[in-house]
Amino acid sequence: MKKTIFQGAATAIITPFKNGEVDYESFGKMIDWQIDSGIDGLVVCGTTGEASTLNDEEHRNVIGFAVQKANKRVPIIAGTGSNDTVYAIDLTKEACSLGADAVLCVTPYYNKATQKGLIDMYIKIADASEKPVILYNVPSRTCVNIEPSTYAVLADHENIVAIKEANGNISKIVETMSLVGDKLDLYSGNDDQILPLLALGGKGVISVVSNIMPKETKEICTSFFSGDIKSSCRLQLQMHNFIDSLFSEVNPIPVKAAAAAMGLCLNELRLPLTTMDETKYQKMLGYMRELGLNV
Repeated sequence: MKKTIFQGAATAIITPFKNGEVDYESFGKMIDWQIDSGIDGLVVCGTTGEASTLNDEEHRNVIGFAVQKANKRVPIIAGTGSNDTVYAIDLTKEACSLGADAVLCVTPYYNKATQKGLIDMYIKIADASEKPVILYNVPSRTCVNIEPSTYAVLADHENIVAIKEANGNISKIVETMSLVGDKLDLYSGNDDQILPLLALGGKGVISVVSNIMPKETKEICTSFFSGDIKSSCRLQLQMHNFIDSLFSEVNPIPVKAAAAAMGLCLNELRLPLTTMDETKYQKMLGYMRELGLNV
């Protein structure tokens, strides 16, 4: 059996900026708040962390800072994927040397890949990594989907341990889990599908909404694992409108606006991302108030 990296909710944490630079003061406070709120893990330099606009030095510094700040209280999972396999391997090695507990590798974007290309790429990354590898499937962004048969091949690699699945296709996920069994842990990559994927044997979620509601997101998982499916379902449904608003514009535009409204950081993004449409923002704030959030 491969070792499970975490069970429950891990936050795909935003990267706060101030005057064009990474705001490490806010970042440190956010990490402490997440951990104090009971979150089970943190993913840094992912999509939500605007990794695509971090330069090499920033990417490495953000990972290193998070590792030091967490200080083994929760696992730190570092985003190290790229459409350049050599670069992904370099980032992965660097993340391992910085002390990350695992790496998250997205499918290649723009240049795409065949299923054979995905297999070859992920095996090379996993061979080079000193830490466990989580495969990240998000075809809405990359135009590449990891097919169930491809997961079945990759599941045999001892260093490939889990999936962050954001393809949204429940039927495909059922097929995947029927093929891989307990060789790969399953994490939901969609906040509106946490409970359905737990029901398919999932170990939890890598979440956007937990940037704002870490306790409640974790509780969806905790209730499910304790057998209280009704409470898990109630929370999933209660949070639905807010979750939906977090994806009314491309992530992380709304979640950064929400975090700023709560005083966690500034509402500063890097182009080509821009601040949230005002009408959608006000609607999101309304959902946040309905949930009792202080905005």
